[in-house]
Amino acid sequence: MEDFMQTAYRFVKARFGEHVKNLMPLAAGDWSKAYSFMLEGHERVIRFGAYLDDFEKDRVMGNFSSDTLPIPRVLEVGETEGGFYAVSERVSGKHLDELNGPEIRLVLPQLFDALYELQKLDLTDTQRVGIWRPDGTGPSWGSVLLSVAEPRDRLAGWRERLDASPQEARVFDAGIEKLRQLAPQLPEYRGIVHNDLLNRNVLVDGGRLTGVIDWGNAFYGDPLYDNAWFLYWWPWYPKWQEIDLEEILDRHWDKHGGRPAQMEERLLCCLIHIGLDHIAYCAFRQRTEDMKRHAKQLLTFII
Repeated sequence: MEDFMQTAYRFVKARFGEHVKNLMPLAAGDWSKAYSFMLEGHERVIRFGAYLDDFEKDRVMGNFSSDTLPIPRVLEVGETEGGFYAVSERVSGKHLDELNGPEIRLVLPQLFDALYELQKLDLTDTQRVGIWRPDGTGPSWGSVLLSVAEPRDRLAGWRERLDASPQEARVFDAGIEKLRQLAPQLPEYRGIVHNDLLNRNVLVDGGRLTGVIDWGNAFYGDPLYDNAWFLYWWPWYPKWQEIDLEEILDRHWDKHGGRPAQMEERLLCCLIHIGLDHIAYCAFRQRTEDMKRHAKQLLTFII
């Protein structure tokens, strides 16, 4: 069977001709494979995946790129024999995940400020992507959070796999019950949430953001969700433990007029949802040890 590198090379050559040079694989995600290449002297990235909406989200978000929130432009989206592809600009830098403590202390306030400014923009273009609901439409934010317990096309059979681990299944159900109690109290703040700001999706060079990529998991929801994302994942990064994340967040909110309304309740619901979502995801992927760790962490939010 032809490996995917050969398939990608054939496709790129067929699509762009002899001007293509230096096709190289990049770090792959769970939903797509990526390759860098040179095209007429310009660095490009091509990604292959099964979900067109992921690439369309990237294309729409490229329209909102700025000096403070650089988002590479998607130049082309199309169909392949087995799915879809997207070609975009390539940005330089190392991944946020790779930064040491002093580096993350310098860059994280920039990222929080950039995401805050994003919420001020006219985001009506995002309505073109069907699974993004503009502000004021669709189910309540609480209902969106609780839908984490429902079947999902991308995670077919996740609940059955979770039930094979009774202890983690019980923790999951307890988390849903806690979220069900809290959800009616939640205000309807809505904005674009990236929802995957680690996993090699933020690039940095010289202490500055150079690219926020892969908006495929993004959704309309409480903008505090992206703040909660870092609070949730912080313990997973030993080299960042010397940095006080809550102090960075407090300074960010002070800079922008003070703590958000109902901040504690909103963050708690986001943290519970992140834990629930990753238990389901790890069950689907059969990543048992990670599933157990997420269940253990979820317990700290619901007890």
